Formats: sequence, C-alpha cells, structure tokens
Amino acid sequence: MRPTRLFLGMVSVLVLGATLAFGTATPAGAAVACTVTYSTDDWAAGSGGGGFTASATVSASLRDRVQASLARSFNKWIDKLEGWNGWPYPDVNVKVVGWAVRDRSQLQWTDSSVDVYVGDINEGAPQCSPPCGRFFHQNGDYSGCPGGAAHHYDMSLWLTAGMTGGAGGDWGQRIGSEYYVGALDSENIHILLHEIGHGFGLDDFYDWTPTGVCCFIMNAGSATQITEFDTWMLRDWWRHLKSRYGY
Repeated sequence: MRPTRLFLGMVSVLVLGATLAFGTATPAGAAVACTVTYSTDDWAAGSGGGGFTASATVSASLRDRVQASLARSFNKWIDKLEGWNGWPYPDVNVKVVGWAVRDRSQLQWTDSSVDVYVGDINEGAPQCSPPCGRFFHQNGDYSGCPGGAAHHYDMSLWLTAGMTGGAGGDWGQRIGSEYYVGALDSENIHILLHEIGHGFGLDDFYDWTPTGVCCFIMNAGSATQITEFDTWMLRDWWRHLKSRYGY
C-alpha cells in the first residue's frame, strides 16, 4: 500500500495478528525490533494452519526463525546500496529486542535475550512500551523507556490474521500472519519486501507504470524479488537524501 502518514498512529496498537517491530540503520548499523502476539477471537478459536493467535505459544526456535527472516529481508534492500555513492553500511544488524503478550506463558523460553511486555493492552492488542518506540520519540529521547535507549525499538511489523496484501511506511510494515508464517523460511518474502520498500520512501504504482518497465517489487504483484528497477529507485532515494546525514 502507498506509504502515508494516515497509518502512523497504529504502531503496535491496531494489531489483528501479531506484530514484529524492527528498525532502520542506526549510526552503528543496527536495527532493532519488538514483537506482539495477538489475534481476533474467531481466528484464535479456528484451526487455521500457522500464524500467531491470542493464545498461541511461541517457541525459542520460532523466535529465532522470525529474527532470521527479518534480517534476511531487510538486508536484501541494503545489499542494493552497499558500496554505492557513499552508502556507509555493508549490512544492517536487524535484532528483535522484545515481545509483547497477554500472558508470559505464551513465550516458551526463560532466558532474558529479549524484553517481554505482558498485559499492556491498547485498543484490544498487547503492545510494546510506547516510551521505547522510535516512532513515538523521533527526537531520540528514550528517558521514559525501561532500560533507556539500549532497549528502544525502531520499526514495527504487524502480522494480521486473514489479511491479504499489506501496508508500509516509516513506522514499519503490516502483512497477513498466515502468509508470513507460511513463507518464513523463503528466500524472498515478496509482500514483506514490498512493504519494507515503503520504509525507504518508495511509492506504489497502482495508477501507472514507468515506460518500458512492467515488473518490479514496488509494483505490487508483478515481481517476487527486488529488481534492477527497484534498485534504481532505492539508489535515487539515497542520492537525494544522503546530504542530510553528512555523506
């Protein structure tokens, strides 16, 4: 979907599936995330294959697969910038730093590798701590975040039961939970790749397509991986914005 600030107020709130949050590159090249498990009651009671529900449990193995898929998908875009026109990062270290749940028993690990937020419900969904969210604190002030800036998260990925397509912007991404879990180990999770593209400011092409170009990831449904034309748009984005960051 088209990147628009109409969606910006929904980070980790209007979640109908599960929410993963992850981040853009920091000066150290890191990206961080928070995850929410939630679903509508009817989906939670159903027998659908795969996905996250209000009463679902998440194993340490699934947690790690989610981490790997986010890192792989985000860095597919970063790979297109590596070594080009002063882009400073060879890759981005994407790290899921927290999970939000209704009940701690939903998470089947006992280590302290990620922050866990329990029972903080907003508009029907558990949420990661807003004082720790970059969207809510774009000035970088995380003084209200438990643990401080080291425990902040940058962007969100919400997994929504029954959703087809997706939405994306500088706040993060939203896609269907069944689709995501089914594609978790795929090399190219193409809807996720499309929505991450919106995080870089790349537009949709619902109303027109460029002359001589038909198929690319930002033209929804026409490609399943990042193409040469997507790469050109991403590099043009960096060419116009790099001076803001001293490059």
